[in-house]
Amino acid sequence: MGEDWYVDDRCTGCDVARQLAPGLIVQVGRGSELVRQPRDATELAAVNAAAFACHTRSIRRHSGPPDPAADPFPLAIDANVLLCGHNSRRTAAANSYLLRRPDGTVMMIDTPRWSESLATRYEKHGRVTDVLLTHRDHAAHGRVYADRFGAQLWIHEGDLDSSPDADRVLRGTDPVEIADGVVAHPLPGHTEGSVLFLADDRYCFSGDSLYWSRAAGALAVAEHVTWYSIEEQAASLARVAPHLRFEWILPGHGDRNHLPAEQMAEQLRALVAHVGQLAPVPVDFDAHQW
Repeated sequence: MGEDWYVDDRCTGCDVARQLAPGLIVQVGRGSELVRQPRDATELAAVNAAAFACHTRSIRRHSGPPDPAADPFPLAIDANVLLCGHNSRRTAAANSYLLRRPDGTVMMIDTPRWSESLATRYEKHGRVTDVLLTHRDHAAHGRVYADRFGAQLWIHEGDLDSSPDADRVLRGTDPVEIADGVVAHPLPGHTEGSVLFLADDRYCFSGDSLYWSRAAGALAVAEHVTWYSIEEQAASLARVAPHLRFEWILPGHGDRNHLPAEQMAEQLRALVAHVGQLAPVPVDFDAHQW
């Protein structure tokens, strides 16, 4: 396509670019490299998406910066969920999402980097009523987005010190229906206040509690990056899993995937069994497999 794309040495290996441009941007060591140039418009769009999502702006062209007109975000995942893109250094490059509701409003799950122009862009998809934080690691920019939208900011009490001015605080471990069709399931483990948000028995916004592992071809947990307790995470998953039905796994870190609900339920049962056998290990980013 005549574009001299490359990945610069600021790359942190967060996996976001590899999710958006698979086969073009791949893991090499603990970072990412572009293994070939895009060959058609579809591949060029994928590389542009990676460039505008990258939190270090490491997906670059020798010929100049990416064309702002090629910025695809927010990017539709399906009819009701959009990927915000523009991942933030302050959330360790976590993915964030917009969830459309039947009444035409929108919820934001976790936060992209803060920008007034991005806020204006996101609210074109509907009035944002709530900003839902899955846990402390993704709380940056939550307050400023909530204030900009006139929305309520949600977090669990276990991670409240990361957003002490939250408007709504989830407590304990019982599920809470926070809006019609949207249920918060507290899931302590990755952090003390981790929460999984389930929407319409279809979408599972899992934060860093679970994700789709390309390496394993299965649902997985980040056992080597567990800040609170893997034993608590095992207990949480065992408690919550029987109440979950979903087709989309939509994590903060790690890949997304869509499967029939019955297959996701099988995946979840296998994950509960697996995590129940894990022992605590020191945090070791190099041991993590995407």
